[in-house]
Amino acid sequence: MASLQVSGMVVSGSSSSCCSHKSLVRATINGPKIRIGPLSLPRLSNKDFIEELGIRSGGYGIPITTQMENGSGPKNSSSDPVVVAKLYAIMEAVADRIEMHKNIGEQRDNWNHLLLSSIHAMTLTAATMCGLAAASASGEPLAGLKVSSTILYLAATGMLAIMNKIQPSQLAEEQRNAARLFKQLHGQIQTLLSVGSPTVSDVNEATENVLALDKAYPLPLLGAMLERYPSSVEPAVWWPQQGRKQAKGLGKKIEGNGWNRELEDEMREIVGVLKRKDKADYLRLSEKALKAHKVLAFSGPLLTGLGALGSAFVGATNPWAVILGVAGGALASVVIAMEHGGQVGMIFEMYRSNAGFFKLMEESIESNINETNVWGRENGQVYEMKVALQLGRSLSDLRNLAASSPLRNIGVDTEEEFGSKLF
Repeated sequence: MASLQVSGMVVSGSSSSCCSHKSLVRATINGPKIRIGPLSLPRLSNKDFIEELGIRSGGYGIPITTQMENGSGPKNSSSDPVVVAKLYAIMEAVADRIEMHKNIGEQRDNWNHLLLSSIHAMTLTAATMCGLAAASASGEPLAGLKVSSTILYLAATGMLAIMNKIQPSQLAEEQRNAARLFKQLHGQIQTLLSVGSPTVSDVNEATENVLALDKAYPLPLLGAMLERYPSSVEPAVWWPQQGRKQAKGLGKKIEGNGWNRELEDEMREIVGVLKRKDKADYLRLSEKALKAHKVLAFSGPLLTGLGALGSAFVGATNPWAVILGVAGGALASVVIAMEHGGQVGMIFEMYRSNAGFFKLMEESIESNINETNVWGRENGQVYEMKVALQLGRSLSDLRNLAASSPLRNIGVDTEEEFGSKLF
């Protein structure tokens, strides 16, 4: 019984009669006793949908899967504690790599700015001193300016050769890409642990993804640095090339796991567009960037070396020495600004990575449509939406892109558009 008691005093008035006694007012409110027990919520079973989404990014993917029984639908199973512990250990290693690549990327970006500023200053100073030495009459001031200009030119030549070898702007771009892809992998493992049923194969795949990224974007400079001037351009590859497990479908939710002949034909057309247009275009741009990269990398040290040679003979009877010393420094400054100020190495790496992104999309689509068992694929509707988002398109845009393919419009003179609207 719950009761509420209120007591108060009756206020005396001075009008007609006075009450000198006290009144006690007690009010008791009776009501049913309410028992507050633990609040129970219904258990939300979202595995049938969420764990089959196969959340993957454009880098690689750890499919969120369940085991299949006789290929007829998903089969739920409890997670092995050892498997979960291994995935947490991998996730910690991935988080550490994210921080390492981020810090090293910032460091190498600073290298690019500091070395660029230093070499620019040395080159322009050497050219100025060479001109002053030529304008001087004779004697010790001439010799001092000549020697100083030659030393600065030689130092700039050596530093520029080293800078062209390591390409700090390209190194920084590699580390930025690595940090972004490791973040994607970290998020995929988190999602798998949250809503999936991880297995030993998931642990192996996560390990393969980490090792593939380590190989694609190495941290050390000596012995493991990527080739800066390759003989041929190939798309960047940062995912395991073999043994990639396919994501499972939604099972009982959709008949045929969301796939039909029309969707398969649409995906094949998308693969064709990506091969003919997007990947081919970025490989073509990569080749152009590589050619410009090689020419500028060779021209810079050559011009500073000629400047050093000219400054060493300033004051002789040959007037070409001063022209070579001053003009060589001026032209070298222009070349250095174009190569490292314009970050040609970074542009080459960016184009190569974009080509790798489209190559990964091709392999992912082909691995799904070539899987004979539809339950061994990602769900068709989810996968179509994912492809559309990766290309920066809506579902209707994606279908229109496939419908406008030249293979479906033989004899019609139409210009094929690029598959991606993002870059």
